[in-house]
Amino acid sequence: MIAVTDKALERISELKIEEGHSEDHNIRVSVKGGGCSGLMYDLDFDAHIDESDEVFEDKGVKILVDKKSLLYLLGTTLNFSDGLNGKGFQFVNPNATRTCGCGESFSV
Repeated sequence: MIAVTDKALERISELKIEEGHSEDHNIRVSVKGGGCSGLMYDLDFDAHIDESDEVFEDKGVKILVDKKSLLYLLGTTLNFSDGLNGKGFQFVNPNATRTCGCGESFSV
């Protein structure tokens, strides 16, 4: 399961409008190699659901995750921060054993 905070839900809704995405666009979350800790999060809108995707829904938001990324993301909460320490989406991942200072990469 991947959870979405109220702040993340609000920002996702705003971005859908700003970027002109329709209601059938979902959030795709994946993990890719890279970053200073070895793995990086990737977040995007996607209207296509692959057969191999796991689909989660929280607060009315459908979240698509490929099977490879799912191993790294189970139990993760997607948050949005607009504070002084940085603005953007944050992943609160219980599987991460180490994260970089910017919070964009992690390792397990």
